Amino acid sequence: MTVYPEFRNLFYFRTGWKGKLFAPLCRPMSTLFIVTDSIGPGLFIQHGFATIIAAKRIGANCWINQQVTIGYAHANECPVIGDNVTINAGAKVIGNVTIGDNSKVGANAVVVKNVPANVTVVGVPARIVKRDGKRVDESL
Repeated sequence: MTVYPEFRNLFYFRTGWKGKLFAPLCRPMSTLFIVTDSIGPGLFIQHGFATIIAAKRIGANCWINQQVTIGYAHANECPVIGDNVTINAGAKVIGNVTIGDNSKVGANAVVVKNVPANVTVVGVPARIVKRDGKRVDESL
């Protein structure tokens, strides 16, 4: 807990006010913000620098890289992230969208529409480039 500030933020999120008693000894990462109703087990935040996570729900075993924004488009309209999702560096997932299970969001992609399960999306705006392991080129 003393080495990885990303872990500290997640620890403080999961334990609430009781965990924050440790904050003076192990400071949280000041550029990682987590505002979410539910986070499944196994969330891994590789580099939390300049990362905002404001989702309705994050599923199990998700991977989030640095400078990712998961957040609101309007009040109460925030994303739902499925299980086993990877969101790469600089990606933006904005609004009332769902990222399906086992999907990947490429670096710097901008997602403003629902992403089905088992796909890889890249680009601005995001497009599907891989579905079930096969290369495709489809719009969302």
